[in-house]
Amino acid sequence: MSFDGLFTRAITNELSSLLKGGRINKIHQPYKNEIILAVRAHGVNHKLLLSAHPSYARVQLTNEQYDNPNEPPMFCMLLRKHLEGFIIEDIKQAGLDRMIIFEVKGRNEIGDISYKQLIVEIMGRHSNIIIVDKNRNVILDSIKHISFAVNTHRAIMPGQEYIMPPQQEKLNPFEADTDDVLRSIDFNSGKLDQQLVANFAGVSPILAREIVFKAGLANRNTLPDAFLSVMNALNGHSYSPSITYASNKEAFYLIPLEHMKGEVKSYESLSSLLDRFYFGKAERDRVKQQGNDLERLIANEKEKNVKKIKKLEATLEDAKKAEQFQLYGELLTANIFNAKKGMKEITVVNYYDEDGASISIPMDPRKTPSENAQKYFTKYQKAKNSVNIVKEQIEIAQAEAAYFDSLLQQVEAASPKDIEEIREELIEGGYIRARQKKSNKNKQNQKPVLEKYLASDGTEIIVGKNNKQNDYLTNKAAARDDIWLHTKDIPGSHVVIRSKEPSEETILEAAQIAAYFSKARNSSSVPVDFTKVRHVKKPAGAKPGFVIYEQQQTVYVTPDEDMILKLKQ
Repeated sequence: MSFDGLFTRAITNELSSLLKGGRINKIHQPYKNEIILAVRAHGVNHKLLLSAHPSYARVQLTNEQYDNPNEPPMFCMLLRKHLEGFIIEDIKQAGLDRMIIFEVKGRNEIGDISYKQLIVEIMGRHSNIIIVDKNRNVILDSIKHISFAVNTHRAIMPGQEYIMPPQQEKLNPFEADTDDVLRSIDFNSGKLDQQLVANFAGVSPILAREIVFKAGLANRNTLPDAFLSVMNALNGHSYSPSITYASNKEAFYLIPLEHMKGEVKSYESLSSLLDRFYFGKAERDRVKQQGNDLERLIANEKEKNVKKIKKLEATLEDAKKAEQFQLYGELLTANIFNAKKGMKEITVVNYYDEDGASISIPMDPRKTPSENAQKYFTKYQKAKNSVNIVKEQIEIAQAEAAYFDSLLQQVEAASPKDIEEIREELIEGGYIRARQKKSNKNKQNQKPVLEKYLASDGTEIIVGKNNKQNDYLTNKAAARDDIWLHTKDIPGSHVVIRSKEPSEETILEAAQIAAYFSKARNSSSVPVDFTKVRHVKKPAGAKPGFVIYEQQQTVYVTPDEDMILKLKQ
């Protein structure tokens, strides 16, 4: 992983320079495995994110907005009791392990000086956040409880002694010289990157691959030089925080990753790098967990309507044969005396044909000629009557399929809060049953919370990320002369510019937002229509989020996630 021991050392140094001596004012736990500390340090307010997420564990300062639950979890309440108002005296790393220890000092409920440690262990699915009474070295609580039945080395439970994770006997890369590198590597065995990881503390596979790449034709001369060159720079805290994008793969590190041979984007700080790299990733992971049942239901409903359309179209093709059934009936009636019961078909002259060509008419041998003729007249009448009905049913099924297609797009771009609104919409539509939960009398009066952005010139841009938000934004929140945008013939969000006459640059920025929050997020040259809100109408009885509009203009944009992040409030 990119967040290795050396990256942990670097982020510890960054946090220490910004937060040391700061006061912890507020503590929130927006999600199961993540804590936000509001820290006031050196006259500046900071948001410190501590994450024990199994896939995205990290420690960083963040500018992202997080929705907090109405009732804080028990672990959050315990942290508030023990840490709010406390001063961060020190921030340190345990060796070169992926562990950051916050040393805090404050007064307890009876006014005595109290020392605590807030320990973040960044270890993949075993990541944890632990609060320890420093004087007694006793665990007060942790975000994840681990018993001896799970880990025989140590238990992470309230009341247990805090024991450090088992130490790995590896060399400190900052203390190594050429001889240490040569003694650690068997050049005949190959897999030099794996050998670097196995022998040097804090070195991840991704850094090891970069060192081997820098060594070129790696040998006893070039590999130690490449290793020591990288380590000397990192030891002096000389960093160039970068994200490298290459062939549907991306990775971040303290230095550009040249071995990936991709596009490199650099950042001013490690925290801004992490904010950018993890932008939406952890949230989409949470949405996937919370909305997995919804996504499956929506996909199934869409598929059912797609199959229904195919069947109806086949029925329509049969219905179009109505005139042939009428012709068979009339010709059979005209030749009734030439036909006999038991015949499987009869060949007669088609007197409707200018050339007088013959035509064969299939017959049911069990029926009389008269009954066969009547059968064709009946099929003609049924086919004729069904055409309009089938066409109407096809339109309904197409609308349903388009509706569920738009919902799938909304689930992909949704936050956990948006998922609940989509669930409510499906309940109101009768697609799923309501869950049994505590009644909330105020919920009916709650307005949807819309996402807001600021254009480069300061103009406000508002986005609806699901149908409830789209309806509220377009039909209630927006002024009649505001500018409304939507991707052309592509499922996506409603976007409104809070301006009667926005600049061309603002329109293009809003169009980028509309394209980003649409099914065409990963496409280029996405067509986006824009018009005044007064020209947008919701037909009576239409599905949530569906509108028609006129007097539109169209621009073509390519969504840029970096730009979206800059505009977000």
